[in-house]
Amino acid sequence: MSRREEYEQKAEALLAPIVEEAGFELVDVEYVKEAGNWYLRGYIDKPGGITVNDCEAVSRKFSDRLDENDFIEDSYIMEISSPGLDRPLKKEKDFVRSMGKAVELRTYRPIEKQKEFSGILTAYDDNSVTIEEDGALRTFDKKEIALIRLKIEF
Repeated sequence: MSRREEYEQKAEALLAPIVEEAGFELVDVEYVKEAGNWYLRGYIDKPGGITVNDCEAVSRKFSDRLDENDFIEDSYIMEISSPGLDRPLKKEKDFVRSMGKAVELRTYRPIEKQKEFSGILTAYDDNSVTIEEDGALRTFDKKEIALIRLKIEF
């Protein structure tokens, strides 16, 4: 396990009880480097959406827990936010929630000369994702998928 994965797991273990106590869902935790800075991000959600006040309340409690447990060696910026409408599908609960809905899928390498696909999510398992695209079923290996998210129609 990489140091990044270890930090994400430890942070998730500290953050999950805070989020659940507030009646929210913990969508994801990530530890990433962007523009020379490390960021520890927690993404939370609830039916109807997350407010700035929700993020602030969780952030304060999480910050205290991080100070008490101080396991991250680098200096970092901690953020709590909503995952947004265009969040990627990562965990099983994301796929369950998105069954029967329109998704966009991007692959690492071209398949039949294209890398972007869209259709209705019809099935998934540990190794694959199936979408219905123009009446035909198309199955992708998860390891081929760079990104999959709900398709947002305006």
